[in-house]
Amino acid sequence: MRWFHRRREPSPPAARPDPRTLAERFWCDWQEMLPEVAAALGDREPGRVENQLCQLVADLHPDLHFALERGQRAIYALVVSGQEDPRLRPFTDAWKAAAPPEDAIWEYHDAVPPVPDPTLVTVNLGAHRIRLADVRVVAQVDAAEGVVDVAVHHPTMAELEPAARSAMTYLPLDAALGERLAAERLRRVETADAAPADTIGLLELRELVHELAGLEPPPRQPGIVGPGD
Repeated sequence: MRWFHRRREPSPPAARPDPRTLAERFWCDWQEMLPEVAAALGDREPGRVENQLCQLVADLHPDLHFALERGQRAIYALVVSGQEDPRLRPFTDAWKAAAPPEDAIWEYHDAVPPVPDPTLVTVNLGAHRIRLADVRVVAQVDAAEGVVDVAVHHPTMAELEPAARSAMTYLPLDAALGERLAAERLRRVETADAAPADTIGLLELRELVHELAGLEPPPRQPGIVGPGD
């Protein structure tokens, strides 16, 4: 998943319209832009509309991030995320509430959803093609608090630049759990450059966290793959 974000100076709080007004404006502009977005995606050139979409999301709130992704129920997914910042929740809530009905082409998410099977995903980071199937996790459960501390390892981790290493620490967790559940249930997250002992894979981590949270794991859907594949 490639995240887009255009940072600008936020407007003073008193000058910002109500989130619902901003959300309605977003969806009106999205509908006008949709033919151009669809054409760019159909041509596999999402960069053609990157600047316009960055501006569209920044008009909703300058601290929001977004991604155009392969959908799970539709062909494409639009994800607008505040990355679990409580200041931004009113804007993502209003955005999701005002979203048009999902159809065969588009689905909409206000947080990064879990990938049906993260072990099928390959991520491109610079010159590296990294299979999430090779990610190993040390997980220590604090049952009393209902949270898990994790250390994330991949064989190429030590070769990555700091920014890529940070991405490869958090991206597999979001792919396995989804952004919201990861934020709720993962307390401490560390990077393990060297291969640790007593590790589990991403699917085992998903089962562990879902059991801790009293949730059923989402079903695996072979044939649906994630970003970078």
